[in-house]
Amino acid sequence: MSDTDITVYTRPGCPYCFTLRRGLRRAGLYFREINIWDDADAAAFVRSVANGNETVPTVTVGEVSLVNPSAQRVHAMVGESRH
Repeated sequence: MSDTDITVYTRPGCPYCFTLRRGLRRAGLYFREINIWDDADAAAFVRSVANGNETVPTVTVGEVSLVNPSAQRVHAMVGESRH
Protein backbone atom coordinates (compact mmCIF):
# COMPACT_ATOMS: atom_id res chain seq x y z
CA MET A 1 0.00 0.00 0.00
CA SER A 2 1.27 3.46 -0.86
CA ASP A 3 0.52 7.02 0.07
CA THR A 4 2.28 8.25 -3.08
CA ASP A 5 0.04 9.41 -5.93
CA ILE A 6 0.38 7.02 -8.90
CA THR A 7 -1.36 7.66 -12.21
CA VAL A 8 -1.23 5.15 -15.06
CA TYR A 9 -2.04 6.44 -18.56
CA THR A 10 -3.36 3.64 -20.76
CA ARG A 11 -5.38 2.83 -23.86
CA PRO A 12 -7.71 -0.10 -24.58
CA GLY A 13 -6.11 -3.30 -25.80
CA CYS A 14 -2.57 -2.42 -24.73
CA PRO A 15 -0.87 -5.61 -23.50
CA TYR A 16 1.91 -3.63 -21.79
CA CYS A 17 -0.71 -1.69 -19.83
CA PHE A 18 -2.36 -4.94 -18.76
CA THR A 19 0.96 -6.35 -17.56
CA LEU A 20 1.82 -3.18 -15.65
CA ARG A 21 -1.59 -2.95 -13.97
CA ARG A 22 -1.37 -6.60 -12.92
CA GLY A 23 2.11 -6.07 -11.47
CA LEU A 24 1.07 -2.95 -9.56
CA ARG A 25 -1.94 -4.73 -8.09
CA ARG A 26 0.21 -7.70 -7.06
CA ALA A 27 2.58 -5.27 -5.31
CA GLY A 28 -0.38 -3.75 -3.46
CA LEU A 29 0.06 -0.35 -5.07
CA TYR A 30 -3.04 1.75 -5.60
CA PHE A 31 -3.21 3.85 -8.73
CA ARG A 32 -5.53 5.98 -10.80
CA GLU A 33 -5.94 4.91 -14.43
CA ILE A 34 -6.67 7.29 -17.30
CA ASN A 35 -7.54 6.15 -20.83
CA ILE A 36 -5.77 8.56 -23.17
CA TRP A 37 -8.31 7.83 -25.93
CA ASP A 38 -11.05 9.25 -23.70
CA ASP A 39 -9.12 12.23 -22.33
CA ALA A 40 -7.48 14.66 -24.73
CA ASP A 41 -5.58 16.42 -21.93
CA ALA A 42 -4.16 13.09 -20.76
CA ALA A 43 -3.08 12.25 -24.32
CA ALA A 44 -1.38 15.64 -24.61
CA PHE A 45 0.41 15.06 -21.30
CA VAL A 46 1.69 11.67 -22.47
CA ARG A 47 2.96 13.22 -25.72
CA SER A 48 4.72 15.92 -23.67
CA VAL A 49 6.76 13.36 -21.71
CA ALA A 50 7.16 10.70 -24.43
CA ASN A 51 8.91 12.69 -27.15
CA GLY A 52 5.67 13.51 -28.94
CA ASN A 53 4.41 9.93 -28.94
CA GLU A 54 1.35 8.47 -27.24
CA THR A 55 3.40 5.72 -25.62
CA VAL A 56 1.51 3.77 -23.00
CA PRO A 57 1.73 2.85 -20.31
CA THR A 58 3.07 6.16 -19.08
CA VAL A 59 3.09 6.55 -15.33
CA THR A 60 3.47 9.43 -12.93
CA VAL A 61 4.71 8.75 -9.43
CA GLY A 62 4.26 12.00 -7.58
CA GLU A 63 5.95 14.52 -9.88
CA VAL A 64 8.10 11.98 -11.80
CA SER A 65 7.00 10.64 -15.19
CA LEU A 66 8.03 7.21 -16.48
CA VAL A 67 7.41 6.00 -20.02
CA ASN A 68 6.66 2.27 -20.35
CA PRO A 69 8.09 1.30 -16.94
CA SER A 70 7.98 -2.10 -15.34
CA ALA A 71 5.94 -2.61 -12.19
CA GLN A 72 9.24 -3.09 -10.36
CA ARG A 73 10.46 0.34 -11.52
CA VAL A 74 7.23 1.98 -10.35
CA HIS A 75 7.50 0.20 -7.00
CA ALA A 76 11.11 1.42 -6.65
CA MET A 77 10.04 4.99 -7.45
CA VAL A 78 7.35 4.79 -4.76
CA GLY A 79 10.03 3.68 -2.30
CA GLU A 80 12.33 6.53 -3.33
CA SER A 81 9.58 9.11 -2.99
CA ARG A 82 9.02 8.12 0.64
CA HIS A 83 12.53 9.22 1.64
